[in-house]
Formats: sequence, structure tokens, C-alpha cells
Amino acid sequence: MARSHLSRRSLLTAGGAAAVALGAAAASPSAAAASAPADNPVSTPTEALRRLQAGNRRFTSGHGRHPHQGLTDLHRLAAGQHPFAVTVGCADSRVAPEVLFDQGLGDLFDNRVAGNIVDGLLLGSVEFAVEEFGSLLIVVLGHERCGAITATIDAIHTGGTAPGHIGTIVDALRPIVEPVLDQPGDPVENGVRANIAAQVRALSARSTIIAEKVHEGALRVVGARYDLDNGRVSLVA
Repeated sequence: MARSHLSRRSLLTAGGAAAVALGAAAASPSAAAASAPADNPVSTPTEALRRLQAGNRRFTSGHGRHPHQGLTDLHRLAAGQHPFAVTVGCADSRVAPEVLFDQGLGDLFDNRVAGNIVDGLLLGSVEFAVEEFGSLLIVVLGHERCGAITATIDAIHTGGTAPGHIGTIVDALRPIVEPVLDQPGDPVENGVRANIAAQVRALSARSTIIAEKVHEGALRVVGARYDLDNGRVSLVA
């Protein structure tokens, strides 16, 4: 049987991109940052999660503070960084953690790849942040209408192959997405949620460093889903 090639665009786009208004404060981030009070340091995984949730509420309400994003802040951080949270997110251009969580330079240790897949290289990057900087929280950040999930579903349904190294992404997602295709509801949404949960499990299952920190209560791993239509991030795993 002939194998059709998937469109390159199917991996990167799925549905129309929804515009999310940042509010009037976004027009002048330096002014907003100057008037915003400094965040207190976080010392527990629970505090780290609450800080991200509070930031997302500011973002969705149009009251983002855009904290410590100036050149002075960059100079201060040149001597060292202490990100309080690690993100494992999709490379989708609409899913920028510092924007969604209203955080600044030095706050988040971002790891982004299409499909928010935890492979060996990404896992090493996450472990580095946990060991070197003592980050308290890991957030696996998936999003609705994910192009990587859509491309994987297309490949399963058509028997096609993705061009170039995009096939590596599809191959990694296939065993996660395929089992949920017969579930009720939207197949892409089901795949997105299944993938978030799978990557959360993979972080502790494949990393002794992460598993030990979680066991000690020094680290928490959560899964979250970003809604492109309203900018809201909600916990799902």
C-alpha cells in the first residue's frame, strides 16, 4: 500500500490560532514592571505552583506585571540564576511560559520541543535544573489543538509518514496517542491529555534524581493544559 506523506504544516498548525489580549499593561512592560512589587522568594513546591497560578490569573485578566524583564535584571542575573520552576512545554509559538505565567528573567528554566516530549536530552536538561539550581516544581505544559498530536493521529489513520525528522516526533507520540483514539470525545484533545499524563509519569519513572526529590517533598511534578482561546492554564495531571 502506498504511504502518503503528511503535510509539514499539519505538525505546526492545527486549527486557527486564537488571539489572546494581554491588556493595556502589555503596551508598556517596563512601566508595569517598575510599579510592580517584587515577588517574595518561594521555598516550597506548593508556593512555586501558587506563584505560577497567580501569574496566569494576571495574564488572563489583562493585568500582567511583566516582572524583572529589563536590562538591569539581565545584568543582575549574569552572575547566576535560580529558577524556581522548570517547564517542559511545546515549542508552539503561542505557548510561551514566561508570558502565560507572567514571570520574568531567571524565574523559569524552559525546555520546549514539539509535543512536549521527555526524551533523554530533555530529561538531562530538567535534571540539571533540579540538581544545579534547586528548582522546586516541574510543569509539563501541553496545549489544546497541538499540531504534534494532530500529525500523529493523521499518521495513524492514513498509514502515512511525516517528512524528515518530524517522523521522530510522531514515532515518540504514537504509543501514547493510539490507545486513546477510540475514547469518546475529540481525539486530539484526548491525545493532548494522555500525552501530558504520560510525560509526567516519565519524568519520575526515568529519573532517579527527580524521583528522590519528589519522595523527599523537595520537588513536585504536575501536568497542565493551556487553553489557546482564553489563555488559561489548568492542572490535568
